[in-house]
Amino acid sequence: MSAETGRPRMLVTFGTRPEAIKMAPVVDALRMDGRFDVRVVVTAQHREMLDQVLEIFGIVPDLDLDLMQHGQNLDELSARIVTRFGAALDTEKPDRVLVHGDTLTTMMATLACYFRRIPVGHVEAGLRSGNIYAPWPEEGNRRVTGVLADLHFAPTESAADALRAENVPEDAIHVTGNTVVDALLATRNRLAKKPGLAPIINALRDQYADRKIIAVTAHRRENFGEGMRQISAAMRHLAQRGDVAIIYPLHPNPNVKKIMRSELSQIANIALIDPLDYPEFVAMMEASEIIITDSGGIQEEAPSLGKPVLVLRETTERPEGISLGTAKLVGTDSARIVSEASRLLDCPSAYKAMSLTHNPYGDGTASQKIAEVLAQQSGLQVKDAQAVS
Repeated sequence: MSAETGRPRMLVTFGTRPEAIKMAPVVDALRMDGRFDVRVVVTAQHREMLDQVLEIFGIVPDLDLDLMQHGQNLDELSARIVTRFGAALDTEKPDRVLVHGDTLTTMMATLACYFRRIPVGHVEAGLRSGNIYAPWPEEGNRRVTGVLADLHFAPTESAADALRAENVPEDAIHVTGNTVVDALLATRNRLAKKPGLAPIINALRDQYADRKIIAVTAHRRENFGEGMRQISAAMRHLAQRGDVAIIYPLHPNPNVKKIMRSELSQIANIALIDPLDYPEFVAMMEASEIIITDSGGIQEEAPSLGKPVLVLRETTERPEGISLGTAKLVGTDSARIVSEASRLLDCPSAYKAMSLTHNPYGDGTASQKIAEVLAQQSGLQVKDAQAVS
């Protein structure tokens, strides 16, 4: 318990843009709940892209470790996280730490907690691709976290089944839905009330009013090099159609930016833009006809918007969308990307089959369910008994 407040201290930590988007609703739910003393510590392993999200969601970290360094490698960053976050734990003395997903911050923060016997709740637990190197290093990060965490907030029954297969105790697994749906639905509501929150996408939508918009993101480490070259070739080919425009927010990593700017910057109907803040990103997804991506989170968001997703990977830890038909694995072969995108653009029945509006990743209440589980685990009076069943 916090000496200052007499309430259980929940320390929420994250370091990247996707983590921040998915943990912002959790921070908000815990703070509005009133039963917890909530602290936020960011590692800032991705500095600028993290700051975007903190500002949009109004999160002021209690402690910012500011660990990003240009040219950082995984060894160096891992060492900085575990030592600096460990020191933060010694100062903050939390009753529990909440981590998210599959980043280096997630794994190393969990390791620092393990060294101090501080319990860890893993949000978005149980995702498994079945290949330790795809996605890399994310698959390893989340598997290590899964071994050391004692509470597992699984977004789907499939994720829960993966945890059960690894002998995680049943009472440690809680299916909540994915918190990214909470963030998406709240942001879509904000955009409906204030369209001016997305000036960049509003302008591009007007510019390409007579074309079908393809939204593209690509940043995975396993796609660096030849994968990125294949993706850029596919974009060049698709841009030759007379009926499409491509909006591509470029990840700042030089392995992405250098190739894409070199190959695509001179094509009139390809808009290479800087990374978008989250309202702009949601507006881009809503404006698009289809989405082509190697992102994990977009596979979870797009079904709520009725947007088909072509996944630039050979495997995914999010099989639910594949099973339902809202997403399709296409890898990075340029010919296959072009073929599958063209099928969706040209065949109404194929498009309709993938544009389902049912989202297997939740209904927007995941954060409240997580709060109720934490209350139960902390011995507090539970407000919603169904949330912890």
